[in-house]
Amino acid sequence: MGPVSGVLRPRMILVGAALLVVTLAPFCYGMTIGSFPISLPGVVRAMFGAGDPGAVYIVRDLRLPRALAGLLAGLAFGMAGAIFQTVTRNPLASPDIVGVNAGAAALVVAGITFGFGSATVLGVIGGLGAGLLVYVLSWRRGTTGYRFILVGVGVAAMCASITDFLMTKAQVFEAQRAMGWLVGSLNDRDWSQVQPLAIVLAVLTPVAVFLGPWARQLQLGDEVALGLGTPVRAAHLALLVTGVGMAAFATASAGPVLFVALVAPQIAQRLTGMAWPPVLVSGLTGSAVILAADVVGRHILPSAQLPVGVVTGALGAPVLLWLLTRR
Repeated sequence: MGPVSGVLRPRMILVGAALLVVTLAPFCYGMTIGSFPISLPGVVRAMFGAGDPGAVYIVRDLRLPRALAGLLAGLAFGMAGAIFQTVTRNPLASPDIVGVNAGAAALVVAGITFGFGSATVLGVIGGLGAGLLVYVLSWRRGTTGYRFILVGVGVAAMCASITDFLMTKAQVFEAQRAMGWLVGSLNDRDWSQVQPLAIVLAVLTPVAVFLGPWARQLQLGDEVALGLGTPVRAAHLALLVTGVGMAAFATASAGPVLFVALVAPQIAQRLTGMAWPPVLVSGLTGSAVILAADVVGRHILPSAQLPVGVVTGALGAPVLLWLLTRR
């Protein structure tokens, strides 16, 4: 249309619409679960401020922030994983593999152990700092996918060692609090953790979509992308900053939920039949994975609620092994 051109992909649109429905199902159903059960119609009415005042308070102040935290964190992790895997041309690249989550975890545990800062702010600073460190250390007149991943694995190991050392220095109560955050959990989420992530996604999601053509050209290789007129260094930096920002804020909101950023883009790529992980569909896949894992974690044991990170880790580890055996 005029100076604007694009490709219409009906299969991707249908898959995205189906994933939206799949995501809304555990989103709404999760708000019916609790010590005060509420029917699904009652949850819908309470979300709009109608019905019993007690149900309105429980849904809008207690359960809706938890559901939104899972929805937005999954969206951020999925899109960040798609960006990392496209730029590096490696299906094993994700924020939890290359140290972003580990950096956020190390600084949050330090804050809990020594009593400074809030988990949300420290998680963002730690994730962004770890991502910047990986980029600087992997820079050699540019950065390649394998170098970026290998340096990221080293930074992740270093941050994990710092976290383990801090856990040995923490008091029992502090260690329990830190462990509850480290496994990745949606328990006790409130609006203070949801709002920053929502604002960041409102800013970075259009940026990720706008940078999509650069990402697809980088997947052809730096030399080919350069020949097509792509500013390779600027594209690498802009895309990685976008992905790191999404992952850092998602980790600060929901904790370092394992394997979502790794698995969601691979599922989305196979559902859509595309040669690269589609960003928005990967985000919807991540939301569906986290919300479904949260529902499973609340039902699998009758006497306790498993954190969502435990469930995603149990499901994501076989996928990682499968990817390693195929590549």
